Amino acid sequence: MALIVCRDAAFAYEGKVVVEGLDFQVGSGDYLCIVGENGSGKTTLMKGLLGLMRPKSGAIEMGDGLKPTQIGYLPQQTSAQKDFPASVYEVVISGCLSSRGLRPFYSGRNHESASENMEKLGILPLKKKSFKELSGGQQQRVLLARALCATKKILLLDEPVSGLDPVVTTEFYQTVEALRRETGIAVIMISHDIRSGVEYASHILHLQNRQVFFGSAEDYKQTEIGRYFLQGGELQ
Repeated sequence: MALIVCRDAAFAYEGKVVVEGLDFQVGSGDYLCIVGENGSGKTTLMKGLLGLMRPKSGAIEMGDGLKPTQIGYLPQQTSAQKDFPASVYEVVISGCLSSRGLRPFYSGRNHESASENMEKLGILPLKKKSFKELSGGQQQRVLLARALCATKKILLLDEPVSGLDPVVTTEFYQTVEALRRETGIAVIMISHDIRSGVEYASHILHLQNRQVFFGSAEDYKQTEIGRYFLQGGELQ
């Protein structure tokens, strides 16, 4: 079932179109990697998927009862976020805020969800540790557990391996792929890493201020633009 359908959408800032021609869909269990150079429209599309921007034309539709607040979101980390003075458990359970509604306290189910997701990602023994004392890879697992607390349907990961070393990067990709296979959750990942995108993702969306490709990762390998970047061209 399609969770997100984008129909000939365009987004603009102050009347100037930033990205257009967006026509794709994401279904349960899909793994979509969105690639493109800096300024190509990736961040703008991300804001549209999160409901923070409305299309100037066209539409983004959500199915299977999905709402923007039910997308598990893992943003790019800033220096301030890396030094966030909270425990691992406090960071993870904060992913339940949108489902908590107007209740003043987290429910028993919220606490169960936090513990389950930490166990799933192998970070339950770290629950009382300070987030800022963790390694980069451990912090990303904590933030991934937080994102999982917000959704059972779809994750949006924004440059999730930025700043991580190659070994930790590979481990993170493998963790996300294992989660997708085990739970059927859909994954949308924004990345400069086309090679890993093609290796792990089921679908590729390539932007150059407009959609220049959407389809399977295997088909992307056969396109001119796919061959160029996979053979050494770089995204800046």
